[in-house]
Parts: sequence; C-alpha cells; structure tokens
Amino acid sequence: MASILLFGLLAAAANVVGGLVLVKAGAHRWGERSLKYLVALGAGFMLAAIFIEILPETIGLWTHNSGEPSARAVVPAMTLLLAGYLSIQFFEHTLAPHFHFGPETHPESFMRPSAAYTAVGGLCIHTFFDGVSIASAFLINFKVGVLVFIAIFLHKMPEGFTVASIMLASRRSTQKALIATAVIGAATLAGVIAVALLNDRMSNFVGYALPFSAGVTLYVAASDLIPEVNHKEERNPTVSIVVFGGVALFYLLHRLIEG
Repeated sequence: MASILLFGLLAAAANVVGGLVLVKAGAHRWGERSLKYLVALGAGFMLAAIFIEILPETIGLWTHNSGEPSARAVVPAMTLLLAGYLSIQFFEHTLAPHFHFGPETHPESFMRPSAAYTAVGGLCIHTFFDGVSIASAFLINFKVGVLVFIAIFLHKMPEGFTVASIMLASRRSTQKALIATAVIGAATLAGVIAVALLNDRMSNFVGYALPFSAGVTLYVAASDLIPEVNHKEERNPTVSIVVFGGVALFYLLHRLIEG
C-alpha cells in the first residue's frame, strides 16, 4: 500500500510541476512547445496501455469471477468502460462546455470565474480516476501498475498546465492557479486512497474500478490528447510521429518489466 501511495504522490506532484511551468517567468513558450510533445507521447502510451494491458486484464478478471464464457463476461466490463468514457464527456463538456485540454488561448471564454471553477471541477473528476487507475492496476500486479502509472504520469504535467492556464485566463492570480493544480493533484491521491479503502470492503472492487477508469483514460487519450496533437492550426508531423513513439515505448517497457 505504501508503494501505491508513493506512485500516487508522484503523479499528483507532476500536476503541480505542470502549473509551475506555465506561471514561471519566461517559461510559457518553452513549456507549451515541450508539453506538446509530452502530450503526444502520453497519448500513444495511454492508448497502447488500454488496449494491450488494461482491457485484457479486465476481461480476464470478469471471466474468472463470473465463470461465464469470455464473450458474455465481457459485456458488463465494456459497459463500465463506456460509462467511464461518457462520464468525462459529461463533466468536461456538458458541465464545462468551454473546456479543452491544453493551454487556454481564448480568455474571453472564462470571463466568469464560475466557468473556470467548473472546468477545474471537471478536471478533478478526471484526476480522481487517474488515481483510481493507478491503484487498481497495482492491485492486479506490479507490471500492470507500473505501465499504467507511466501512462498517466506522462499527461499529468499537461493537466497541471491546463488547469493553471484556465485559472489565468479567468483572470485569477498565479497563486490561485497553483492552488488549482494542487487541488487536482489532491484529487489523484483521493482516487488512490478510495481504491485502497473500498478494495478491503467490496469483493471484486478492482473488477469494477479498472474498466471504468480505463474508459476515463480512453477519453483522455482519444478525445482530449489526440485532438491537441492534431490541432489544425498547429499541424506538425513530428508531433504526430511522437504518438507512435509513445506506443513503441509502451511495447519496450511491456517487454522489459516483469510481473
């Protein structure tokens, strides 16, 4: 449990570092350019982790626990995956319709502080399930845990960058921007702790938490990160190639890390 909390703390700290990159004097352009590549690397790694590691483990859990053929056992797991995906669609784009992943370049979208706080709230839901994903994966085995941690860690700095950008665009102070990054980091830790507590009280809790959090992660990778990589006003083939580099990095680590 101590090691799971440590990995959760590292992930949460990366949120704050992402905010610091934005608010530090003179770091904005360097940070935005570098984080673009980090977003692309994270997107590729996350997609590979979901389809090559998390979903097979989830299907295996449901098949083993239900005693049914895998074709039938996969239905509730995929339903939870869909629910996780749609939950982030709801929080990020229904409750916070101006939200987008990456630097906020249209300050007029966030003239009302309440709109910024709503977007931060949506990100808190997202980062909470980052923590759920990390803890659930480690409860499967160490190899899955490390791979999922890396997948999530790669987009934690861009998350912090995003939330700090939203706060500054709504004319909040740099101090409040950094506080917001700490809040979303704390939500990650809350997700880790929630899994630790509930896993002791509910049988097969990981079997429910893992596919739901995988749906959240799939949304972040496919609907938040990939559109940023493919942004029509900043189309850069090199950034797109980095997505494939993220997939290659996953396969390399997948072969090197032993369970």
